[in-house]
Amino acid sequence: MKSKAETAKSPLDVVKWVVAIALALGAVAGFYVFGDEPLLYRVAGLLAVVGVAVAVLATTAQGRSVWSFAQGAKQEVRKVVWPTRQETLQTTLIVAAVVIIVAIFLWLMDLLLLWLVGMITGHGG
Repeated sequence: MKSKAETAKSPLDVVKWVVAIALALGAVAGFYVFGDEPLLYRVAGLLAVVGVAVAVLATTAQGRSVWSFAQGAKQEVRKVVWPTRQETLQTTLIVAAVVIIVAIFLWLMDLLLLWLVGMITGHGG
């Protein structure tokens, strides 16, 4: 559990958020203002400035919390037991077979219902 000191917003964190948002908005504006420049340079500039904005946010209490969560998620992903290639192939084939069987069943039901409706309304043969 986090202490109040870890979750409390400091005035400096608010300033960092404002700076990061201003950087991101400036990067987007700059992308369009420099529309005559090659796209590669504009995208590189946009990514660089957004990277700086993210780095600024990473120094806030919320940023550290997000980083800690991401590290925990990374550790959990390492614990997952992934299926083997053979298991994946078998499961895929089973799903494909069931889809085909259900499609054929629905097609036959559609034909039956079409025939029944035709018989009831007198339009069937």
